[in-house]
Amino acid sequence: METFGVLFIILVVLTVVPVLLYNSLIAKKNAVYNALSSVDVYLKQRYDLIPNLVASVKEYMKHERELLERITELRSRLGSGLSQQDRFRAEGELSNLLGRLLMVAENYPQLRASENFLHLQKTLNEIEERISAARRAYNASVTDYNNALEMFPTNLMAGVMGLKKEEWFEIPEEERAVPQVSKLFGS
Repeated sequence: METFGVLFIILVVLTVVPVLLYNSLIAKKNAVYNALSSVDVYLKQRYDLIPNLVASVKEYMKHERELLERITELRSRLGSGLSQQDRFRAEGELSNLLGRLLMVAENYPQLRASENFLHLQKTLNEIEERISAARRAYNASVTDYNNALEMFPTNLMAGVMGLKKEEWFEIPEEERAVPQVSKLFGS
C-alpha cells in the first residue's frame, strides 16, 4: 500500500508539473502579445491623428515641407508588412519627427493660437505618453517571458514547445545620442 502511495505521488508530480510549466509559458507568451496589442492600439490612435495634424499645419508651415513629407511617408510605410524590429524603428523615428514638428510649430504664432492645432497637440502628447507606458509594459512582459525561456525548469518545456525569445522595443543607437537643439530648429 505504501509503494502504491509513493507511485501515485510520483505519477501526479510527473503529470502536474509539466502542465503547470506549460500553462505558465503560455500565460507569459500571451502577456507579451497582449502588451504588444496595447502598443498597437495607441500607435493606431497616433496613426489616425497624423493626417489631421499634418493638414492643420500644412498651410502655416510651407517651409517645412520636407518634414511633413517624411512624416507622411513614414506613416504610410508603417501600414505595410514590416518586421517587428523595423516597425519599432520606424515608430521611434516617427515619434522623433512628430516631436520636431511640434517644436518647429513654435515658430508660427498664428498656428500656436489655433484652437484646432492646440487640441491636436494636446492629444498627440497624451497618445505619446500612453505609447511610452505601453512600450514599458511590453518590455516588462518580454523580459518575464524571455526569462522563463532561459530558466530551469521552464526552459525544458519551452524547448519542447519550440518557443523562441521575443525582441524588446529598443531605440536605434543614433537616437541614444544627446540631441542637438540647434539641429531641431534647422540652424
